[in-house]
Order: sequence, then structure tokens, then C-alpha cells
Amino acid sequence: MRKDDDTDAAEMLYTAGFVDVETFDDESYPGLGIHEMGTARMGRNPKTSVLNQWNQVWDAPNVFVTDGACMTSAGCQNPSLTYMALTARAADYAVSEMKKMNL
Repeated sequence: MRKDDDTDAAEMLYTAGFVDVETFDDESYPGLGIHEMGTARMGRNPKTSVLNQWNQVWDAPNVFVTDGACMTSAGCQNPSLTYMALTARAADYAVSEMKKMNL
């Protein structure tokens, strides 16, 4: 399919008037260049979300999800710093709750 994409793209460029079009295949496969997100929505209600405001699973209080699963959508920016911030925040909360013997 990638080779067909290359051929079709080159054909469109030639048709548009471009010359000396060269295609290339960097062998990038689906899933390698994206940041998959979703599936464990953060929210205020356990009926409509999987995680509370601390990234804590409503039905399993000793489980925290701090990757992109809590995000319902993604921009074009790399979300790694956001993941790190969510993790630091959740860890701080978890430590606080453990000290209070709530976890």
C-alpha cells in the first residue's frame, strides 16, 4: 500500500506540473509515528468516566493510569511532558493518600 501511495503521489505531482519528482519509502508502519490516546477517560462521575481527577481508577483505588489513556483527544504536539506531569501529580496524590492510610 505504501508503494501505491508513492506512485499515486508522484503521479499527482507530475499532473500538477512538477518535474523531477522522486519518491522514497522510509518503511514507517502504522502506529510508529502517532500517540494513541483514549479508552480510560478522566472525569467527575464514575458512570461516565474510568478515572477520577487524580488519574485513579474509580473501581480500583490502588490503580493509577498516567499515560495517554486519560486523554480523550490529541493535538499534533508530543504529549510526553503531559504524561510526566500527570504521573508526578498522581504519584504525589498517591503518596499523600498512603500516608493517610487511605490506599
